[in-house]
Amino acid sequence: MKRLTKITLCLLVALSLAACGQKPEKSKQNGNSGAEDAMQFPVATSFAKTKKGGSIKVALETDTPFTGIFSDELADSTTDATLVQFGSEFLFDTDNSYNITDSGAASFSLDRQAKQITINIKKGVKWSDGKQVVAKDVEYAYEVIANKATKSSHYTSSLQDVVGLKEYHDGKAKTISGIEMPDGENGRKVVIHFKEMHPGMLKSGNGYFWESALPYHYLKNVPFSKLRTCIEIRKKPLYFGPYKVQSIEAGQKVVWTRNEYYWRGTPSLSKISISIISPKSVSTAIKERTYDIIEVVNSQWQQIRTTKNYRFVATIPLSYNYLGFKLGKWDEKTNSVKMNKNSKMANKSLRQAIGYAMNVTQIQRKYTSGLTFRIKSLIPLQFGDYYDDKSKGYPYNPAKAKKLLDKAGYKLRPGEKYRRDPQGHKLVIHLAAMTGDASQSKIINNYIKKWKEIGLNVKLTTGHLLEFNTFYNLLFQDDSQVDMFIAGWTLNNEPSQNGIYGAGTQYNLERFATKTNTQLLEAMDSDAAFNINYRIKVFKKWQRYMQEQAFVIPLTSSYKITAINKQLVNLSYEPAEMNNSHPLWYKIGYKK
Repeated sequence: MKRLTKITLCLLVALSLAACGQKPEKSKQNGNSGAEDAMQFPVATSFAKTKKGGSIKVALETDTPFTGIFSDELADSTTDATLVQFGSEFLFDTDNSYNITDSGAASFSLDRQAKQITINIKKGVKWSDGKQVVAKDVEYAYEVIANKATKSSHYTSSLQDVVGLKEYHDGKAKTISGIEMPDGENGRKVVIHFKEMHPGMLKSGNGYFWESALPYHYLKNVPFSKLRTCIEIRKKPLYFGPYKVQSIEAGQKVVWTRNEYYWRGTPSLSKISISIISPKSVSTAIKERTYDIIEVVNSQWQQIRTTKNYRFVATIPLSYNYLGFKLGKWDEKTNSVKMNKNSKMANKSLRQAIGYAMNVTQIQRKYTSGLTFRIKSLIPLQFGDYYDDKSKGYPYNPAKAKKLLDKAGYKLRPGEKYRRDPQGHKLVIHLAAMTGDASQSKIINNYIKKWKEIGLNVKLTTGHLLEFNTFYNLLFQDDSQVDMFIAGWTLNNEPSQNGIYGAGTQYNLERFATKTNTQLLEAMDSDAAFNINYRIKVFKKWQRYMQEQAFVIPLTSSYKITAINKQLVNLSYEPAEMNNSHPLWYKIGYKK
């Protein structure tokens, strides 16, 4: 899935727009001044030798206490992913094109003909209790994901290509037949067999195999049904990354100290504290230098752009925000999407009209100076040839929106403010959207006003913006209070879309499933797609299909500007200098 596969559901690597061939448009009001600033910033701090020791404070921006699920296999949110980044490393490092390399905790090889991959864990890669990471730890992660009792959202149709995983999930087998440990459970070699091979398997984040491990020796006595809430996961987790958990202030703060057994060597810093801060308070925290590392809220950029003692680095992460429409439900029995062709939002002309009525560019320039900008496709520009540069997306066009509604039978009756549906019933559309910084409610209210101008009665689910956990609970439960929603994805490094828009993934929150969509998603990851030209054609065909169906409307992507204490060095957002979508924290420290 899309981070995701450690999916991360966004509250809201990376190339600048200039590097991708797209420069911000200039306006008389200089509505892109923020973007112009961001283009001048590097993607990394300076690099230098570091002092041994020192502590830093890192901000975690959210208006909701964190859940604190310290397991990639069970956690879903960007918040938890950010929280655990100091200890949670993937088995594999990558180069700057996200290709898996042998420089990480394990080496990797792929045999297309035999339909298998081989993973060799390096000797000396140890959990933070000193135990060697072994083959069983890799296999156990699959058990946790696939066992029904854990209710992990990471069990997807993509992972089901591992031989025997579905049989294990369905209770027909006690073990996963397609995962071999040639040297035994305590060996360091794992061979994974697949039903089919896929072209993205050489890249990290492909979704067809899991890239993390879990300490079996530490968790083996915890029932699968208790894992999500057990002390070993929530309060005393083990990692093989550079730092280990020292203390947790529930929902508010985590303190990390050095993992003395870290396989790459002693980390530079002695302690890292990460604590939550409301997005509304970020500009004040930057001015007062409360944190050593803190992400800028784009709508507050003009307030802090001249702040001293910080170095700004900027990227455009592989992430986007979108408008999704609820079109069905998740079927627990079949573990798949069940689309309802009679749902309130089933008419694609209605969905298209809603997209054309949104003045995304204008409102984002007003509040973020262009740091957040409209996108035209669900495939980010960073994916190069896979991106359809002919895609237009849904630019603001209220006249077109009205024509679509008129033609589809959504009529205004004399004396009424709002349109009725084609059957003549009053139409009320409920929008779920999350809380955020001070501009969030203004942006959402602006969209509601624009929908009103084309005759649509849109109301907020529950009457107000929702905090993060409530928002996603409603979406995953397919709550009837939600007709459409504004959410976001942080993506994996491989462009496969099956993990978020396939019929066999819970992350298909829209519950959209058609024969054509399934065929296109399967084709982009098929054996034929090892031919790069064929795969590019499929991706572009899928983007055109998504544009026409409009069950998801791409809205925005953003520059991510991070303010970093000027004394810190060796922090980079270049893919080769990251692991698990986070910087290589063992390198980061105070300059000598």
